[in-house]
Amino acid sequence: MLKTVVSKNQTYLFRQLPNPIAVVNANGEVVLVSDQWLDFFDMVWDNTIGASINAIFSNIHPEVTSYVSKCMDHPGNYSFTSQNPHSKDTLIKFLVKPWYDTNENPTGTIIEARYQTRQIQMEEKLESFDALLHGLSTITNVGIWEYNFQNQKLYWSKMTKKIHEVGADFEPEIETAIGFYKQGYSQNTIAMLVHNALENKTPFKECLQIITQKGKERWVIAAGQPYFKNGEAIRLVGTIQDVTDEIETENKIKDSAQLLQTLMDNLPLNIYVKDKDSRKILVNKSECDYLGAADPEELIGHSDFDLYDKHIAQISRDEDVEVMKTLTPMLGRETVNIRKDGSTTTFLTSKIPLLNTYGEANGIIGISMDITEMKNKENELHDLINVTAIQNKKLINFAHIVSHNLRSHTSNFTMLLKFLVEEKDENEKSRIIKMLTEASNNLTDTLDDLNQVVEINANVNIEKEEVNIKQLIDRVATNLWAFLRKNKAVLDYETLNDKASVNAVPAYLDSILMNLFTNAVKYKHPDRDPKIQITFSKNKNVSMISVKDNGLGIDLDKHENKLFGMYKTFHHHKDARGIGLYISKNQIEAMGGKIFVESKVGHGSTFNIHLYERE
Repeated sequence: MLKTVVSKNQTYLFRQLPNPIAVVNANGEVVLVSDQWLDFFDMVWDNTIGASINAIFSNIHPEVTSYVSKCMDHPGNYSFTSQNPHSKDTLIKFLVKPWYDTNENPTGTIIEARYQTRQIQMEEKLESFDALLHGLSTITNVGIWEYNFQNQKLYWSKMTKKIHEVGADFEPEIETAIGFYKQGYSQNTIAMLVHNALENKTPFKECLQIITQKGKERWVIAAGQPYFKNGEAIRLVGTIQDVTDEIETENKIKDSAQLLQTLMDNLPLNIYVKDKDSRKILVNKSECDYLGAADPEELIGHSDFDLYDKHIAQISRDEDVEVMKTLTPMLGRETVNIRKDGSTTTFLTSKIPLLNTYGEANGIIGISMDITEMKNKENELHDLINVTAIQNKKLINFAHIVSHNLRSHTSNFTMLLKFLVEEKDENEKSRIIKMLTEASNNLTDTLDDLNQVVEINANVNIEKEEVNIKQLIDRVATNLWAFLRKNKAVLDYETLNDKASVNAVPAYLDSILMNLFTNAVKYKHPDRDPKIQITFSKNKNVSMISVKDNGLGIDLDKHENKLFGMYKTFHHHKDARGIGLYISKNQIEAMGGKIFVESKVGHGSTFNIHLYERE
């Protein structure tokens, strides 16, 4: 620790120091002072050495005591200023720092004092400010410039010169400064901005291009602020910031965004990006075209509830929420969109969560492929497969029928011919020949029936036309007039509209109605005269013809599955062959229609024919 007793040589040496300096021990006692200190504070050696620093300065400079204590508690260099009590224009600047022993332990403090005028203080502050400004300028790449209208001098800071790539000794002028700006827009703009600043007293800030002394193009933000005195411009102060990297980065981002948009717009897919509330924030051309928007701005900010049917929009919103909640993409889901105009589109849709830097979902990216045409083709293919299957089944059934019937006839012929060869009795031979004749006629009838079925099924290019129902029934009734009269049968179709029509093949419809009418008479109830009621109705694209009779009726529990089979009969009648309903059914199906039956034994039957306007 520093002793309060100091050798004479140390004292003598210390007193000759050229600055006002004092040394204070850990107890706050003055142990050494220079003669300059004594003169500076008008003190006497004997009264100062050993005195308390607090006692010396408590009245005139109380801050000294607090800084001494602070320096002992927290060793470091401190400085402060205090008013000179003998001069209003002068300050005293105190410098306080630790006094260390040979082991680098703080054992006291050293105090230095010096006079400081307010001008010096301002100069020091200005130097400090300049240093700070230079540091900020270097960090931010911002240069400073100032034009003095009084001496017409232009000042450039070091960073300003660095931005322009000129030497440290370069002395700019207002004309050469403007000349650094790229000819054209940038040079014209900066000249106009400076002019407006002086004329209208308005500051300016603009992003422009300069060409450095080394010929490099750079983007800068030039800003300026005019200062006036008594209405006259005295200074124009401003900054210049090199933003080349930022502009180039921004341009690269714009180029990337444009490239992405170009790719998106040329993909045959609907692409869109939604925010967390399912509002569109980006759409491509296909999405705009689909929704009838001439410009993407027409869709930005809109949700599916603004664009689609409410039910469909809610389904889409639920999908969005699920993807954002689970962060799991929805891939290749078949979805159906119904627009406000009612049109329907089938999409193959994928939705991917749009993640921020923290891995949280900020929205979704949607990609939809219009598969409506593909879906229609798929449905058509399914229909074709079904039709093919039905036709194949019918073909197999028909083949079985042909095989069975022809085999029956040939077997019958073979047996009769064998009997004829073996028979000796002429009368019996005559009877067998008669039976052969009947078998031949039956075979001819069978072949005619089979040929008629083949013609119906083979005629795939039948042409339908509008047929007036009432006129067609009139024609059938005329052809059956004698038959109906003989059996006291009544056709009731007076309620039909004279203009009622159906899209059908006239010959087929004529044959179908004739067959249903004759069947209704053939299988009449023995206790009542036959009555046939015909009605017609149309529902959307389906025309329905109903033929209702009061005949014997059919036991559908027993015969429903074979009702329209070939050679299937359900009543004992000498003319029953079981071919009429089979042919009628084939004719109806050839026109793309269907036939249904309702029946109750003892009450009659109703045959309902459904013909479709569009197959």
